[in-house]
Amino acid sequence: MSNSQHTPGVVPGRLPADTLADNFTDLHPPLDGHEAAVAADRCYFCHDAPCMTACPTSIDIPLFIRQIQTGTPQAAGRTIFDQNILGGMCARVCPTETLCEQVCVRETAEGKPVEIGRLQRFATDQVMAVQGHPYERAVRSGKSIGVVGAGPAGLACAHRLAMKGHDVVIYDARAKAGGLNEYGIAAYKSVDGFAASEVDWLLGIGGIEIKFGQVLGGELSLTALSKTHDAVFLGIGLGGVNGLEISGSDKGNLRDAVDFIEDLRQSGDLTGLPVGRNIVVIGGGMTAVDAAVQSKLLGAENVTIAYRRGRERMSASEFEQDLATSKGVRIIYNVMPVALHGKGSAQEVEFEYTAEKDGKLTGTGEGFAIAADQVLSAIGQIIKAPDGVKIERGKIRVSGAGRTSIPGVWAGGDCASGGDDLTVTAVAEGRDAAEDIHAMLAGQS
Repeated sequence: MSNSQHTPGVVPGRLPADTLADNFTDLHPPLDGHEAAVAADRCYFCHDAPCMTACPTSIDIPLFIRQIQTGTPQAAGRTIFDQNILGGMCARVCPTETLCEQVCVRETAEGKPVEIGRLQRFATDQVMAVQGHPYERAVRSGKSIGVVGAGPAGLACAHRLAMKGHDVVIYDARAKAGGLNEYGIAAYKSVDGFAASEVDWLLGIGGIEIKFGQVLGGELSLTALSKTHDAVFLGIGLGGVNGLEISGSDKGNLRDAVDFIEDLRQSGDLTGLPVGRNIVVIGGGMTAVDAAVQSKLLGAENVTIAYRRGRERMSASEFEQDLATSKGVRIIYNVMPVALHGKGSAQEVEFEYTAEKDGKLTGTGEGFAIAADQVLSAIGQIIKAPDGVKIERGKIRVSGAGRTSIPGVWAGGDCASGGDDLTVTAVAEGRDAAEDIHAMLAGQS
């Protein structure tokens, strides 16, 4: 239990259960058959489709939309899954507004793109609703691969390797599979336990075993894994968080936004989840927005996101920033925290305005304070890398399709260099590493 739960003003049950249920419904409700047909009809089916280039997994978007238009959504779903086995979750959480939909010709011409994300969800839901898994394993190869991390990268890697006939063991530190899809995404983006059901569906390929409670550097060592398996893939994500190093950072009601979101995602009863009346979220990424919006939906009266640079520099997209403000969240740009003030627990956060001079961020000397009974820090995560792998700019250095500095060891997803911390990118890197691993194993045999 977090210390913040003992802080005056941080209490459960700010809103009744029925209101909370309404607040945490699907952000983008699914399309029905007629709506999907109408949405698909807007596509120009470009020969040189920019949306495909913008998709990190290179899904043939014009093809799957054409398949929906012609009344074959099962085929459309298969087209998506061929490239992105977690296409169902990506349809829900992908920032399509900065990827495929941003470059859609309809967006360029009319300011309203084809609803690619919702069409992808329609198609993938059709396939997942049918009993049985759509893919079969190849003949067993006799090879074994160890995958560390049951997040998007690890799951994508494991599924592709299982398809190739290899046996896969996934090791994960937590009690559930899914990684950030299960623990770290806003609840209104993935409702009705979809993350868990998607994992169960993916495992239907066979040949994949998951061992929980296995911590790399604890129960597991990379050396032992390399001896046990013919290859190892690291999809360990970013396990640590950056600390907020300011005066008063020992206050009891300061906590990591990542932990706050995890508690919410794993809560069986949102009426029992404590939340403050005045909340300040420090950071500018998706985690900051998810924490702030969900705080508001839980019943917090005043929620503020404070970001040290300008709107255009926030890693959270404009869509997400606008979503936050539409829910009543205030965003203050160009400010940095200086101190938390209060006896025992914080009662206010002191800020200083910032400015950029010659590319360097500096304080202006002007300041102000915001009342807060709960402070959530979302200033980035750090990797807990295993011994022996080379690190580059805080991530595992990889080359090609995820090859690390250690022969026989690959890495992908948030823990690896070159990625952009998106679920869809993690899937692409896990998939591509699996193909490279398979080619290596095929060459050995």
